[in-house]
Amino acid sequence: MAFMSDVNMSFSHYMDDEYEKLFRRMNPPRVVIDNEACKNATVIRVDSANKYGILLEVVQILTDLNLIITKAYISSDGGWFMDVFNVTGQDGNKVTDEAILDYIRKSLGPESCVTSPMRSVGVKQTMDHTAIELMGSDRPGLLSEVSAVLTNLKCNIVNAEVWTHNTRAAAVMHVNDEVTGSAITDPQRLSIIKELLCNVLGGGNRKRGAKTVVTDDVTHTERRLHQMMFADRDYERVNDDDFDEKQRPNVNVVNWSDKDYSVVTIQCKDRPKLLFDTVCTLTDMQYVVFHANIDAEGPEAYQEYYIKHIDGSPVKSDAERQRVIQCLAAAIERRVSEGLKLELCTTDRVGLLSDVTRIFRENSLTVTRAEVATKGGKAVNTFYVRGASGFPVDSKTVESIRQTIGNTILKVKGTPEEMKSVAQDSPTRSLFSGLFKSRSFVNFGLVKSYS
Repeated sequence: MAFMSDVNMSFSHYMDDEYEKLFRRMNPPRVVIDNEACKNATVIRVDSANKYGILLEVVQILTDLNLIITKAYISSDGGWFMDVFNVTGQDGNKVTDEAILDYIRKSLGPESCVTSPMRSVGVKQTMDHTAIELMGSDRPGLLSEVSAVLTNLKCNIVNAEVWTHNTRAAAVMHVNDEVTGSAITDPQRLSIIKELLCNVLGGGNRKRGAKTVVTDDVTHTERRLHQMMFADRDYERVNDDDFDEKQRPNVNVVNWSDKDYSVVTIQCKDRPKLLFDTVCTLTDMQYVVFHANIDAEGPEAYQEYYIKHIDGSPVKSDAERQRVIQCLAAAIERRVSEGLKLELCTTDRVGLLSDVTRIFRENSLTVTRAEVATKGGKAVNTFYVRGASGFPVDSKTVESIRQTIGNTILKVKGTPEEMKSVAQDSPTRSLFSGLFKSRSFVNFGLVKSYS
């Protein structure tokens, strides 16, 4: 009887999958891009069959194009997904580049994989690099030591992104063999890389663990960083005295008993990729967004989500409610750019990044976040830096560094005012020095509303 029950269950799942595929084939996604409907933004409308995670996929595609989402209206109740996004380019103007508009149509329209039930959100497969994921306690010189280990093992860092939050550091690095330029596949070599990096990450801190994962494919880098820090429980604060209450996002959760939803509201300073960070976190916490209203046209962003857990229930307890609040606040704080933004662009060479970050260190600058990339033989890197002990960067120091590295190579993205009052938006206190060597509203008072 148990065997027959298993067979019936398998058949039922099979029929459900087949019906879902048929429904999607009969209702292909539709994308409409309108540059006339709104005075200040391009309007993108997406209609398609609904499935879990589709909102994150759409937001990820728009975010990866570096588009700014100023408004969004989201509805995915029932079997249909209907979204409207108002977007602009980085310059604040409408999107008129036909190549970008065509990419959006293809990525979100009938030819896309967005509605495929087999699609895994943001998975990238490649044969030219190996992904290394690092998680450990933040401390002075940590990434300098990590890069030294990789260099000694003849690994070239092609791309990397580093985040820190609440004394923890996470990084995703794409490396290849220094000689062949190919992904590293030898099991023994990979085992050595993992062991040595884990030793570096562990350091002298036995209270918090360290983790190194080597893989040949990687989830979308920014989503993976969120997942790593979430799994590491970086949202649990050890000492609230280290954080400025005024700079925290205001996050509230209440239950709407009439509709059996939980309503999440977020108010905070607007910044790029904010919507991606919150939707990513809700999705990875296994919540479904049924309706949402996003407004980020001014300096402040307002987000409102109507959610249920994937099992169909709203938030059930104070403990769950508190966890949602903490996790969303942490997701917002992780990527806040603390410090003065410096952009480096020059021909890539062996030891370039090691030299640059050594100069930062010698001038008492701390790198709080970094994006490292190699594109067509060019090093294109972004650093967020602060002065010693978290103080603002002195403009004379920056000019001295630029003269040493090259005024045309290292550019400051900011104003003298920003140097004096360098951004305090994040509770992050990174202690990186010598980063890489490469060849290539928080309101933690719980809002209660029970039926």
